[in-house]
Amino acid sequence: MNDTTKPDDAAQPEGEAKLDAAAMLDACAFDATIAAGPYDATWASLAAHRDPSWFADAKFGIFTHWGPYTVPGYRNEWYSRNMYIEGYPEFEHHRAVYGDQRVFGYKDFIPMFTAPAFDADAWCALFARAGARYVMPVSEHHDGFQMYRSRLSHWNAAEMGPRRDVLGELRAAAIAHGLHFTTSNHRAEHWWFMGHGRCFDSDVLEPMRRGDFYWPAMTPEPNEFDIDAHPAPTAEFLDDWLARNVEIIDRYAPELLYFDWWVQHREFRPYLASFAAYYYDHMAALGLDAAICYKYDALAWGAGIVDVERGGFADATPFVWQTDTAIARNSWCHTDSLDYKTLPELLVSLIDAVSKNGNLLLNVGPCADGSIAEHDRALLEGIGDWLAANGDGIYGSRPWHISGEGPTVLPSGMFADQKPTAWTADDWRFTAKGGDLYCYCLNPSGADELVCRTFAAFDGEHRPAFNGVIFGVDLLGDGPTPYERRADGLHLPISERRRRPAGEMAVPLGFRLRLG
Repeated sequence: MNDTTKPDDAAQPEGEAKLDAAAMLDACAFDATIAAGPYDATWASLAAHRDPSWFADAKFGIFTHWGPYTVPGYRNEWYSRNMYIEGYPEFEHHRAVYGDQRVFGYKDFIPMFTAPAFDADAWCALFARAGARYVMPVSEHHDGFQMYRSRLSHWNAAEMGPRRDVLGELRAAAIAHGLHFTTSNHRAEHWWFMGHGRCFDSDVLEPMRRGDFYWPAMTPEPNEFDIDAHPAPTAEFLDDWLARNVEIIDRYAPELLYFDWWVQHREFRPYLASFAAYYYDHMAALGLDAAICYKYDALAWGAGIVDVERGGFADATPFVWQTDTAIARNSWCHTDSLDYKTLPELLVSLIDAVSKNGNLLLNVGPCADGSIAEHDRALLEGIGDWLAANGDGIYGSRPWHISGEGPTVLPSGMFADQKPTAWTADDWRFTAKGGDLYCYCLNPSGADELVCRTFAAFDGEHRPAFNGVIFGVDLLGDGPTPYERRADGLHLPISERRRRPAGEMAVPLGFRLRLG
């Protein structure tokens, strides 16, 4: 291994006992925090948790996936797993570019991950410019490299690679720019993530113990839905998982903590309850609201915020939720082959989620050097420009009793974004705020007049969907606009300046209906 991966002497824990997860978790302090707080480690108690007051108003956050996997920048952020699976493109690519996995393993990317262009303030300035209200950097991905200073493992960004506490710098920058600081932890999958490297002569076969980078690299890899998969996580691994997450809470006090899938495995269940009680009680003592974002059914209902990866719900829900998706269809990290979504597509994702009581957590993958690519930057600035004009019906809004109308059906559930949806000028989404209603036409391309049928006038026979008075209509970003309420719908002429040519999808147009 290159000598530059050795930790700084000054940063090394004092003695090997510092790498013992059970010892690193101060059980007395852990138990005392839970005992003193409003929640205990039972699902009955945790199900009474209240979501952070700011979350339902924020609507839009930025996710970032950044780590050593961005150095090869090939296909996606699962490079560290796939480079050890014979027959996978990453396996062949790795051998062709970097050599045999026994000689050059995943760990050998760390000295190359120096991040000379990383500027936490510049990142958060851009995210604020994009209109985001919270930021969520990944604290540790499945690869096991911690993006923060840790007492539990030397394999962290403060001691290797960038030699900077990335998470700490981003927290300070987020707060300086008025953003809520949140983070995600994907450590659970590390139980098996590097296991394929045991199937042939690779560097993953090196002796391993707790605190080592590849540890535990278990095989076989489980099905993501198998809550009883074997070999099941051991107490040793679960103690380490708990200690790492407690360390994040103690040092960085994130207002949301997002867990990726696989924490729904049976063996995590009691650890999740204990952790959730500690997290909520610790944050309450700091006077901060917090929540855990989770997938599938890892937590008891009400104990956290439901997250739907790359998808959402068909209709508005009575509970707040979040969709996490990315600006590219094929990767969460920056690569040389990103299949980018368009600006209108990203805006529709935001509007659709908000109309159904959800938030959009949009992922951007910084380059290996810490810079943000120009195309990514342009998309974020485009979102910011649109929100500057149209955000009044987004931020702080609530779903109406009708979430939308139109012929286009968006698939519900996870991974619904793998193909672009062909929205039309007849597709609308609605929100409510301050006594008024907001209507967003999802694709006004080619239209010189829009018709929203939900707000049709009484035709003398049938009860209209909206049986109320409209006192005026504003085109968001412009001001009062002409309108006519007819029996077939609310007619909204589009000025020549705001018309968009037919063909490509256009950015959505927003209208405010003044009801009083």
